[in-house]
Amino acid sequence: MNSFFERRYVITAIFITLALVLLGRLYYIQIMDDRYLLSAKENVLRRTISYPARGAIFDRNGKILVQNVPVYDIMVTPREVKPFDTLEFCKLLSIDKEGFDKRFQKAKKFSPFRQSIFEKQIPVQLYASLQERMSDFPGFEAVPRTVRTYPDSTAAHFLGYIGEVNDKMIEKSGNYYRRGDYVGISGVERAFEDVLRGQRGVTYNMVDSRNVSKGSFSNGEFDTVAVTGERLVSSLDLRIQKLGEKLMTNKVGSIVAIEPSTGEILAFVSSPTYDPNLMTGRERGNNLSKMYKDPYNPMFIRPIQARYPPGSSFKPLDALIALQEGIITPQTTFFCPHYYQAGNHQVKCEHFDGVTDLRKAISQSCNTYFCYVFDKLMNARGVKNIRPALTTWKEQVNKFGFGVKMDIELPFESRGNVPTPLRYDNVFGKNRWRSSSIISLAIGQGELLATPLQMANIEAVMANRGFYYKPHLIKAIGDKNIIKEEYTKRNYVGIDEKYFEPVIDGMQDVVDRGTAAAARIPGIVMCGKTGTVQNPHGKNHSVFVAFAPRDTPKIAIAVIVENAGYGSSWAAPIGSYMIEKYLRDTITKPKAQVQYIVNANLLPPPPGWKPPVRKLTKKDSVKIDSARKSKADTIRKQQELKSAGERKKKDTLNKILAYQPKRKEDE
Repeated sequence: MNSFFERRYVITAIFITLALVLLGRLYYIQIMDDRYLLSAKENVLRRTISYPARGAIFDRNGKILVQNVPVYDIMVTPREVKPFDTLEFCKLLSIDKEGFDKRFQKAKKFSPFRQSIFEKQIPVQLYASLQERMSDFPGFEAVPRTVRTYPDSTAAHFLGYIGEVNDKMIEKSGNYYRRGDYVGISGVERAFEDVLRGQRGVTYNMVDSRNVSKGSFSNGEFDTVAVTGERLVSSLDLRIQKLGEKLMTNKVGSIVAIEPSTGEILAFVSSPTYDPNLMTGRERGNNLSKMYKDPYNPMFIRPIQARYPPGSSFKPLDALIALQEGIITPQTTFFCPHYYQAGNHQVKCEHFDGVTDLRKAISQSCNTYFCYVFDKLMNARGVKNIRPALTTWKEQVNKFGFGVKMDIELPFESRGNVPTPLRYDNVFGKNRWRSSSIISLAIGQGELLATPLQMANIEAVMANRGFYYKPHLIKAIGDKNIIKEEYTKRNYVGIDEKYFEPVIDGMQDVVDRGTAAAARIPGIVMCGKTGTVQNPHGKNHSVFVAFAPRDTPKIAIAVIVENAGYGSSWAAPIGSYMIEKYLRDTITKPKAQVQYIVNANLLPPPPGWKPPVRKLTKKDSVKIDSARKSKADTIRKQQELKSAGERKKKDTLNKILAYQPKRKEDE
């Protein structure tokens, strides 16, 4: 009896153990290991993703800035790969055997059972020869894609570029993106990714264990069609964009042009630039690496990221604040003796202006006048109350868009800088600084920094006599115009309209008979201001800001050419060509003058650059020895002549003394 019960327990234990093992195995197969699940699915359904074309981008006149061309991605599922002629496959793809092995191992590491990219962006011409042989290479499949192409190779910084997503981007998107997907990395491509990317399509096909298609699953009920991305109509004018990039060839700087009546950006030039077509295709990575190593940093978006002291272009703004505060009137005069005495140091003025009123001060860019104006602004509440005076001045300057982000659609915009009292407390000590300590702000120097976009926006304020519309880049998405409330709202700067006319009179004189007279456009009344911005790292920057025409403004512009010297020499001519091209679609200046600007190379030496040292040859040594001997002979002859001259003087003096009559005392 006991033996029976013992056997029963043993048999029960065996069955329980077997059941637990089976359950454990089922759990592992179904939950832990996805190989069988994937195989089962692949034996039933094959999902094929179709990728949509990204939306095209146009300029304001309907000209194409960027569109798409077809390419093919070669996909591989490592487990399905059977023996084949590897060398022939490599030859068709224009890769070597080492490259093949590297790509294949990467695909296996990702997943032996899942499809992944083996080779990206095969052009149509290359795929044509591969297409007929694809059946010879089991496990490989070609998936049609599109890549960007830029017909005019222009506006690279404005448009931006796309690139393959990384793990962080996939995670951030909530797994919307997958490996091999492309996404906007910079510029408009990034800012409007959601509307440009379109929507992926999916097709489900039934297949058997040999991967032979058995037709559409459920008659295509669950299939979706790829939806092309929306097209964008930008505010850019391709005519002046191309001209601006041409004029800025071999120069470092920026041009930004705005339509004052809408805030739409007409030109967005960053120099040095690059051909956006270099950011597509199989060589994109190599091209990008080269650009990042370029000492002139062509990837830097200067219109919104570079920060410059505005220099003399800031003087009209200071004048407006002083007029609004009642510190000066248009008739207020100051005497300019060629400098302004600020405490124990002088602020030089380019010329002797004598008795100067506001209009003359703007047209002649008189530093002395605006130093007096700034001094009065800072000390209006008394010398000891300079801190609140500077705070108020900063708030007024911020209203013009200086020191704050303009919130343009592009990422990575800089806010510039308008200094606070705390900045000077840290430099000089609390309550130990006066207006003379910060007088450089009067002429747009010192700690005051602005982006080219902010400087162009100031001219839009001038053109509108006291307000601006928020600068923006896109006019329409798809067939619908974008009329956001923020783009139709007038942003007032707190200056009464009546104060703009005397300042604009001075700005017109700048072009008619002042520092920018050479940039005058016959038949167009242009108001502008030149600037020569001090640069501690090299030659001064050339700056010009303007708007035109005076009474019906259609364009406001800012031009900065780094290390180019006077604003009248380079920035002003470039600005006048851009304005005339936009208003008349032609340039009346002689072609030779325009070509002179285009051909000029103003690139500063790259950081750390030193002239190359040539190795001396025997010939050079002989020349050096000869030069040294010649120099020694010259020095010797000079010494001999000097000695002979001294002897001659001594002999002459002795003769004079010998023939002098003796005095009575000597007798």
